[in-house]
Formats: sequence, C-alpha cells, structure tokens
Amino acid sequence: MVFVVNNSYGHRLLPSNLILEPECCDGSDEAPGVCTNTCDEVGEAYRQKEEAERKLRKTGSKIRAMYIAFAQKEKKRIEKLIVDLEGEVASREHEVERLRDIAKHAESLSAAELERKKLSPLYQSLLTHHMALKSLQKEHEKHLEKEKALGDVLDSLRTGYNPNYQDMAVLEAVRGWESLAGLPHINDIRKGEDSGEEMQAHAPEVEEEGEEGIWDVDQIDKELDNLLKTDHISLLLEHDKIVGHPISQSILFDITAYLPDSLIPHYVSLRDTVLSWLKGFGIGSGRSDASEEANQARQALSDVEHGLKLTREEEQTARDDLSNLFNPDWFGSEGEWKKLDGLCLEKDTGDYTYEVCLFDEARQKPNKGGSTFSLGKFSSWNKLSKPGELEYYTKQRYTQGAKCWNGPQRSVELVLSCGTENALLTVAELEKCEYQITGTTPALCRPLEDEIRKDEL
Repeated sequence: MVFVVNNSYGHRLLPSNLILEPECCDGSDEAPGVCTNTCDEVGEAYRQKEEAERKLRKTGSKIRAMYIAFAQKEKKRIEKLIVDLEGEVASREHEVERLRDIAKHAESLSAAELERKKLSPLYQSLLTHHMALKSLQKEHEKHLEKEKALGDVLDSLRTGYNPNYQDMAVLEAVRGWESLAGLPHINDIRKGEDSGEEMQAHAPEVEEEGEEGIWDVDQIDKELDNLLKTDHISLLLEHDKIVGHPISQSILFDITAYLPDSLIPHYVSLRDTVLSWLKGFGIGSGRSDASEEANQARQALSDVEHGLKLTREEEQTARDDLSNLFNPDWFGSEGEWKKLDGLCLEKDTGDYTYEVCLFDEARQKPNKGGSTFSLGKFSSWNKLSKPGELEYYTKQRYTQGAKCWNGPQRSVELVLSCGTENALLTVAELEKCEYQITGTTPALCRPLEDEIRKDEL
C-alpha cells in the first residue's frame, strides 16, 4: 500500500499497482504526457457525492431517531397493556370459579326444586326491582329526550329574543333558562360581540348534596344497563350456596339421626338398594336430568372460560411483543424497526405490482386481472451477519410462497439501504420464482457520530 498525496481528490492509501491509474494521477510527479490531470473534476464530483451522502444520512438518522422514540412509547404502552391484562385474567379466573360453583349447584338441583326456589320472596322481589328499574330507565330516556327538545326551543327563543320588545314573560323565560343552563345573558353576548370582548358563562346553580351512594346521571347511563343484564337465576343459586344447603325433602336421608349406631350400616345398605331400584324404574330421587337453568349455567361458564382463554392468549402475545421490541434478532437493539412492523410498500413494474408488508408477507399482484400470488412470509434477516451489526439489517428473507409451475416455492430477498423514505426501488427475478427487491429506509441511517466514533477507535 502507498500513501498518495492528492490535493484535489484527497489523500488515500492505494495498492502500489494503482498509483499510475488515471483516477489518482494529477501529473505532479509523473513524466510529461503520462496522464492528463483530471483530479480537480474528479475531486469535485467525489466531494459532491460525499456531501450528498452525508446530508442523506443526517436526514435519515433524524427519522430513525423518531422510530426509536416510537419504540420507547410502544414499550410503555405494552407494559401497561400487560398490567391491565393480568388484572383482567385474574378477574376472569375468579368469575370462572364462581360460575363453575353455580353450574355444579344448578345441576344438583331438580327442576321442581329450582322452580320452588323461584317462588321465594327474595327472588320475586328481584324480579319486581328489575321491572321497576327497566320502567324507570325508559321514563328517564323519555325525559332526557323531552329536556333536549325543550332546550332547543328555549335556545331558539333566547337567540331570537328582541330586548326592545318589552314582553316580561319572554324576558323571564329567557333569564330563567340562562340561569338553569349556566349560559351568559344574551344581551351581554351581543354587547361583547360589538366590543370584541369575550363573555364568560355563568356557572349553573350547585345542586344540593344528596344521600350517600346515590347515583349521578353519568353513573345511571353507565351502570343501569349492566344492572338490568344481571342473571337472577345465578344470583339465586349463589345466594342458596352462601346461606347453606337446603334440607333434603326425603326422610330417607334424615332417618340415620334416629337409629342406634349398630343399625346404621344395615340401614345404609338397604337404603342404597332401594334407591337403586327406584332409579331403575325411572323414579329416582325427584331430580330431573338437566333443567333449563342448569344448561344456561353451563353455557355461561363455557362463555367465560372461552373469554379467559382469549385474554390469556392476548397477554402472552403482549409479552412476546415486549420481548421482541428491543431484541437485536427482531426489531433491533434500539427498537428502530418496530415502527415499520406491518408497513406495506409497493412497486409497479407495468404488468405487476409487487408488495412487501414488512415482517409479514410479500405478494405479486397482476395489474390487468388475475390471481395474486404470495411470494413468501418473513422468515429472517441477513443470516451471513450477526444480530446488531448494520449489515444484518440490510437484507430480509421472505420464503414459503406460492409454488411455481414446475418450479420452487416463490421467495424474495429484500435488499435495503439508507434512505429518507421507506420505498421499493427495483424488482428482479434472479432465478425462476426467486426475486430480489431493493429498497430504502431511514431505519438503516445510523447517526454520523457512529462513523466518527468508529474511525477514532
């Protein structure tokens, strides 16, 4: 290697066999006529190219910094989501256990016994309260509609009111509505518009504090529907479980309390034999196979168990997303690629439009009708480099696409470079059904300081 001094092009280390090449010859230390001095032109072009690349890197690195900031926000969002899902899982697990107990209890009851329980004053009171709440809800909605209509009428009267028309009834109506609704006086507004001053609304009168626990309007709108959807059968069964199991109706199950201990084994054997005969004749112990309420209890349990399963899967997905966020194997050590997850880029080549949805799937879509073919799903980064290295993120592999006729499954190698936009540039079919697509992305524009630090080392 020879260190070549060239004031126009720049000092460089070059192999000795290249020192007479035109690109490094300025005629200063060569024999006359050996080479023409073009170093000024070459040097100027080189500097312009270097400056353009520097500006591109600088702009791209700023966009990349925004991607990194997005990853940090995404981390906080996913962490909060996991906490919320953990709470939801715990809540659903508790609900599953509650409904499982109710389902077991419902299945243990005969249909006749459950109907008897429905005649209890507690259950009948629940039904009465339910109907009363439903009726009140309808009346409440009617009053809200009437109140809105009345407000529209009074607003129209207020804005069209002529203060020079001395109708005291209209004046009192307008003043009363303004006080009730917390509106500024209409005359003051008109004066403010003329003078350019902004008028402040009057605060509505503060309502007297009601009884503790009384719902406000927002709570009524939010909670009343949920309250009316309450399953009263489940409440009845749960209440029965809390207050204790009912005493069996048959004396056969209570007679042991009156027998001497020596006779109890003989009685139990005889009882079991009799019950077995009764069951064989279809008489049983008064219990039906399965009541409608038991079926409903099992269905409710099944629905909640399914919801629990989905919530657990959602929680696991969130944990996987958090694990991959700053994983060099996935979205980079700084998470700079997370912003591009699922971003779809397209390139129109005339007959076809090629689409690559990053970290998802590549497709070939005909522009003149026909079927869209999968070119493969994302499978890996550049396997020839190590995770974390810049070169590792310059290539993505999309494999296992639709099979070609008499050929392999379609696949794509996406070759990326630093750029200020996420875009696809070229498409080439290097081998049959094996495509190479080039593109640019700011995610590859590392800060210039990184290069400076590397040179210093």
